Formats: sequence, C-alpha cells, structure tokens
Amino acid sequence: MNTTARPHRRRIDRIVWWVYGLLGIVVLLSLFPLYWMFVVSTTDSATATSLPPHVLPGGNFLHLAGLVFDIVPFVNALGNSIVVATAIGVGQALLCALAGFAFAKLSFRGRNTLFLIVVLTMTVPTQLSVVPQYLIISQLGWVDSLQAVILPGLVNAFGIFWMRQHIAHTIDDELLQAARVDGATTWQIFWRIAFPLVRPAAFVLGLFGFVTAWNDFLWPFIVLKSPEHYTLQIAIKALQSSRDIDLGLAMSGSFLATLPLLVLFLFVGRRLVSGIMDGAFKG
Repeated sequence: MNTTARPHRRRIDRIVWWVYGLLGIVVLLSLFPLYWMFVVSTTDSATATSLPPHVLPGGNFLHLAGLVFDIVPFVNALGNSIVVATAIGVGQALLCALAGFAFAKLSFRGRNTLFLIVVLTMTVPTQLSVVPQYLIISQLGWVDSLQAVILPGLVNAFGIFWMRQHIAHTIDDELLQAARVDGATTWQIFWRIAFPLVRPAAFVLGLFGFVTAWNDFLWPFIVLKSPEHYTLQIAIKALQSSRDIDLGLAMSGSFLATLPLLVLFLFVGRRLVSGIMDGAFKG
C-alpha cells in the first residue's frame, strides 16, 4: 500500500508546486505596477522614459515628496479623503445591509420588482448619471462640499445585491420568527440578530466602498472646486501643469496616496480574506 501511495503523493506534490509557482508569478505581475510607480517616484521624467528603462530606485524620492507637499495641500487632501472614504465605507456597510435585509426577509408589495430594478441599475454606465446627479447636487447647494461626494456613494446596487444574497442564504426565517414572537421590532431583529450574523460580509463591502471612494477621481473632480476641499486624487491632478507633466512628481504623489491603502491592508488583510470566504454563497 505504501509503494502504491508514493507515486500518487509525488504527483500531488508536483501539482502543488506548479500551483504555487503560478500564483507566485501572478503576485509578482500584480505588484510590478506598484514597484514601477515607486521607481519612477524616485527619479525624473527623463529617467522614467529612457530606454532601456531603469528598474532600480533612484535617490530623489524625499526631494520629490517634499515638492508634492509644497505644491498642493496634500495633508488637507489626505484628511478629506479619509473623511469621504470612511463615511462611504461605513454607509455602504450599514445601509446596503439594511436594504438587503428588507429585500431578503421582509414581505411587502412590489419587493421582487423593486429588487429587479435595483439589479438593472448595475447595467447603467456611471457616466450617464453624472449630469442628473450634478443637477440634484446643484439644486441642494452642495457643489464644492464634501457631502456632495459622500451622499451619492452611501448606497450602491451591487452592495444591496451582495447583502441581500448573503442574508437570504445565512439567516433562517425561523430565527427571525422566534424573535418576533418574543416581541422584537423589525429594527431590533436587524440590528441585534441579522447584522451581527452578516457583519463579516458587511465589513468586506464597506472596505471595498472605502477603497473605491479613496481612488475615485471623476465625481470629486466635477463637484470640488476649492483646494481646501480637494481629495487626494484631485490634489494629484493639480500637480500636472496645463502643458506637460512631471512623471516623477506625479508618481511621488500617487505613491504617497497609495501608502495609506497598503497600511490598511496590512492590518485588515486577513479579515478581508476571511470575510470574502464567509460572504461566499451558493446561487
């Protein structure tokens, strides 16, 4: 039996090494753009566009980073991005979970039709909503304010769909019925029973919303006019002159804007992976 098992074991080991090797290549390819951004952020534009390209970092990063802080209000933009991204991340985690709970566990007229409409909105390109969204924000008098960036991002169709599917396949109806028999209100059932059970999936959704809001450029560029209201992406755009762009300076700003996300991933990476695995569901 041991003689027969050894070739099978060796075959499994070879397959495992092939898988690890392939995953290693994918990881290196994924990290290369970040590394190249750092390399360019330590050089100048001439070095960045030279052939053959330089693959080793230079020594100008601190100088270029200092220029970034001198040219644009980077610290203020960092604070604005933290406020906007945190508000959107928390809002999506809570509001999408609440809407998903309503679609999954509450019975009301037109539930399936409304949910279908929500899902269909995912097929509409984001650019098509810019004009009506701007008109609404303008009528409210919110142009050039952070709430103009925060409010439209608090809920999205994908988040509602994600939480609805997760709640439907995670929480038993009998548990909710027992809570109603004990006198719990709908809000108490959601906040004390449903939301704690789906918190890992809501955390993943909120983190995705945080990263998306952090990297968003189009909508903040449209509604934010004053430098004191700039988010990081708009501040980086301000590094570009009207005629040309200093690649080293721009990449330095981009790398500084990416560092908080890297630090965040170091702290929540394991929880993110476990939340994704916990949030996986069967269709």
